[in-house]
Amino acid sequence: MANTYTQIHIQCVMAVKYRASLFQPDWKDQLKKYMIGIVQNYGHKMLAINNMPDHMHMFFGFRPNQSLADLMRIVKSESSKWINDKQFTPAVFNWQEGYGAFSYSRSHVAKVTEYVLNQEGHHRHKTFLEEYEQFLKQFEVDYHERYIFKLPE
Repeated sequence: MANTYTQIHIQCVMAVKYRASLFQPDWKDQLKKYMIGIVQNYGHKMLAINNMPDHMHMFFGFRPNQSLADLMRIVKSESSKWINDKQFTPAVFNWQEGYGAFSYSRSHVAKVTEYVLNQEGHHRHKTFLEEYEQFLKQFEVDYHERYIFKLPE
């Protein structure tokens, strides 16, 4: 759209269903490239993407040409289909319902990018649920514990 100028930076966090540790080192880079392609094909700009075995962080420049809910629905459904088509997991792969989305100003881009790319280091000191609850509290998001990502089964 002409004369529309935006600067929107979003970090999304999503978990594997039941927080199962399914992302394996031998294919996680392929998954990240595939997810970058999805996001960028819809006109957004991936700034950083990284995962732990049970969850994924994406940090991107968001264009208001679609809703965030639509983008996340597409990212989750297309990546699930791709993982299942490649038979990377022993059972059917699914993302857990929902996601966290947090916005940042331009001055925070470098710090958030570094944070996303250094997930392994962060999780030596903090569990995923501790990290996620910290985000919710930091951003003053009202939440109920029973709706937070489920523990691994």
